[in-house]
Amino acid sequence: MIFKKNIKAVTLQLPTKRRYKKNLEILLELLDKHKNDNLIVIPEVFLTGYDYEHISTAEKFSANAIKILKKRVDKQIVVLTIIKKEKDGFVNQAIVIHNHKIVHKQNKAKLFRLGDEHKYLQAGKTKKIKPFKIDGVSYGLLICFELRFKELWKQIEGVDIVLIPARWGLARKQHLEVLVRALGVMNQSFVILSNSKDKDMASSSAIISPQGEVISDDTQFSITKDINLNEVKKMRRYIVLD
Repeated sequence: MIFKKNIKAVTLQLPTKRRYKKNLEILLELLDKHKNDNLIVIPEVFLTGYDYEHISTAEKFSANAIKILKKRVDKQIVVLTIIKKEKDGFVNQAIVIHNHKIVHKQNKAKLFRLGDEHKYLQAGKTKKIKPFKIDGVSYGLLICFELRFKELWKQIEGVDIVLIPARWGLARKQHLEVLVRALGVMNQSFVILSNSKDKDMASSSAIISPQGEVISDDTQFSITKDINLNEVKKMRRYIVLD
């Protein structure tokens, strides 16, 4: 595999519309707009939101949308979460698409009880939260509320890039911003947060460097940065944590 030192990263910051089809149209337009970028992270359950009242419909739409996205996504890496049906019920599943294939799947293990997620979704297994590699670059993935659990930080320690699709509430905006920056500094890695832009959500989508520098703009629908992975190596040589 070829190790990519430079990655053109995009984090999206989008409101979810009531019409699922409209959300997919918006996403496909943005993928086309960013076709020359390497990595795109999408807010948690962007395609349908947490539409518990119509959860079966949301699941079926999401499954069809993934088929469309797999055909569309070539050399890019696209990260999103969807409502998925499994044997024990419904889950919130993170999916990473690359070269027309799903290269990583991970079910949300820590459900947000204040949002009643536990009433409608099954929790994934925390042991499934572990690093994975694409083209020589190591990634870790946490879904929204999982960001609050320090033991999960430990499970992805040492990765080059942490991916965080989220639907984090406005009332806890400061918590989100503090946590993602601390994770970047602690892990000496890049962190890419993609959060919902709904009125009751925090926005705060950002790309954080190993130095803790933050690129963020709540007024935008997409935020971009050229990531130089040598920054990760330099930071880990400068401050050795072993």
